Amino acid sequence: MTADLFEPTVVGDLKVPNRLAMAPMTRNRADRRGRATAMMAAYYRQRATAGLIVSESIPISPMGVGYPYTPGLYEQDQMESWRAVTDAVHESGGRIFAQLQHCGRISHPSMLPGGAAPVAPSPIKPSGNAITYEGMREFVTPRALEADRIGEVVTEFSTAARLAAEAGFDGIEVHGANGYLLDQFLRDRTNRRSDRYGGSVENRMRLLEEVLDAVTRTWPTDRVGLRLSPDNSFNSISDSDPQRHFDHVLRRLSDRHRLAYLHLLEGDMGGGGGPVDYAALRRSYNGVYIANNGYDLDRARRAVRSGHADLVAFGAPFLANPDLVARYREGLPLNRPDSATFYQGGSTGYTDYPVYGTDRQGGTR
Repeated sequence: MTADLFEPTVVGDLKVPNRLAMAPMTRNRADRRGRATAMMAAYYRQRATAGLIVSESIPISPMGVGYPYTPGLYEQDQMESWRAVTDAVHESGGRIFAQLQHCGRISHPSMLPGGAAPVAPSPIKPSGNAITYEGMREFVTPRALEADRIGEVVTEFSTAARLAAEAGFDGIEVHGANGYLLDQFLRDRTNRRSDRYGGSVENRMRLLEEVLDAVTRTWPTDRVGLRLSPDNSFNSISDSDPQRHFDHVLRRLSDRHRLAYLHLLEGDMGGGGGPVDYAALRRSYNGVYIANNGYDLDRARRAVRSGHADLVAFGAPFLANPDLVARYREGLPLNRPDSATFYQGGSTGYTDYPVYGTDRQGGTR
């Protein structure tokens, strides 16, 4: 019997009413101290009909920050600010996981305590520019994270996981994708270490496993998800053999961790096709699988009906259509996302996208 995109399912031990997830999307609407705002609560409340919301990336420590106005989970007042968001989602019948992130080398000294250099598995400078409070600044060569300091990063993930629980999230998603710190350890273009955290596939996966072990001491494994991006080149990252490497990673996850879900960004965010066979990777993972990247309604339905995906995560469509579930179910036209407002701050292009049948001011039309 085939499943339908609009049928309920179970993610870990959490019942969800449909199989449309809201993908994590950085929106830069927090305050400068990394606290969630009332506007953010309104934004997530509007999208609570998603089967599951995955929050925007949440830095786990001051050294994990990579972008301006991103909300953190490493201070008590940040945790308290997130309660308004989770309350808003729950009051509207939704479910929300916190995506926990360390940006690693994708940062800049002007963003970090004491002007410190960003950390990474190896001192390899990314190409391009960092987005800072002072505008675009060229990336710097990061400092290789010392083996005896890696435990501090693991502890920071654990602390953020605990704060996420106190803030009322329904679960957490560990961000191991898109060229940030855990992905930097996973892939061999950025990890040139010769110690127990580098070299073999098993060694490059070690930090990720230590993080998963740490956060599942706070959360049951069926409330912990993981996001990976096997051949996404975003943030100038790659792997010499992503098919073999991530096949091993997924099999290891299936055998050892039994997470709530695996959330895979399939392909490259830039739109280019890569060498990875995602159908083969899917067969390597024995668990709930969330597919993401460029899905439309028809493709999402095929993915769920064929068994390729249990849920499909949508980014820009949810950004521009707070009522995306209803629009897709009823075959209604979509609002177009305005990319100029994705990261600019303020309510424009954030909380003012209308539900179907209203204008941007909330009146009927």
